[in-house]
Amino acid sequence: MSINFSSDKEAADALKETYDKLTNEISKVIIGQEEVVKLILTSIFCQGHCLLVGVPGLAKTLLIQTTASVLDLDFNRIQFTPDLMPSDIVGAETMDKDRNFQFIKGPIFANIILADEINRTPPKTQAALLESMQEFSVTVAGKHFKLEKPFFVLATQNPIEQEGTYPLPEAQLDRFMFNILLDYPSFESEVQVVKGTTTDTKQSVNKITSAEEIIYFQNLVRKVPVADNVIEYAVELVRKTRPFTDNAAGSSNDFLDWGAGPRASQYLVLGAKCNALITGKYSPDIEDVQAMAIPVLRHRIVRNFKAEAEGLTINKIINDLL
Repeated sequence: MSINFSSDKEAADALKETYDKLTNEISKVIIGQEEVVKLILTSIFCQGHCLLVGVPGLAKTLLIQTTASVLDLDFNRIQFTPDLMPSDIVGAETMDKDRNFQFIKGPIFANIILADEINRTPPKTQAALLESMQEFSVTVAGKHFKLEKPFFVLATQNPIEQEGTYPLPEAQLDRFMFNILLDYPSFESEVQVVKGTTTDTKQSVNKITSAEEIIYFQNLVRKVPVADNVIEYAVELVRKTRPFTDNAAGSSNDFLDWGAGPRASQYLVLGAKCNALITGKYSPDIEDVQAMAIPVLRHRIVRNFKAEAEGLTINKIINDLL
């Protein structure tokens, strides 16, 4: 597919049109998770990764498989377990019949990776995945292998059962653009889900876009102009989360141990750019930054004991800062 737009405005309109088609197609299979789908597609257009937190049975795997299908991208699912080794993800060197070493690629060599229950595997194996997220490459036996773009990791965590898990440290959580909470569906949505999944009819989805077009749109999002006051708002918001610093908000001093780093400001602005384009605007405003605040900041700030004792949620703290 050759991509040829006469102007950036025309390309921005094409991105919105593609986004609308994608959400329409995904909604044939995934019922009532509009905000989750929006955030996943936003992170793909921003070249980010997502951490999806939800109880079992909320179609996390189906959602990402469906997304990969409509985007026409290679998809691999890796089930994380305590005995998983780094070589099970990135691949390993083996000896062929002529006694030459040959690299056999692991499942990481795909466009979309579903890292299922990432907190079930030890830090050494988690780190193997996280190098590829940051550098878009893997290193095996001193050799460097580039991953094909677009490359996107969607990791899942179950918030209930924490026995025998290895929680991701803050530095690794920071690699994820969004932390998306998957909630139970509404009554109407659940009725539709049950109707659709207990018959022998299978919903098929059409391929809407291509890898080449996604890379084009990723570059387009970065070209979107942003007013200085919007960037300053994003930076001020992030700085408010850092307790006992010059710009800290009173609630941060009271209820937070740690605030968000500069990567949060970058993702707020990038997310706001994409949010503007998919809602039909050509430049983001403060509302677009606010729309990204909770999924960007949720996993980057750490509550203190007082906040937990008073039952203050991360979402409540972030909403107070807004």
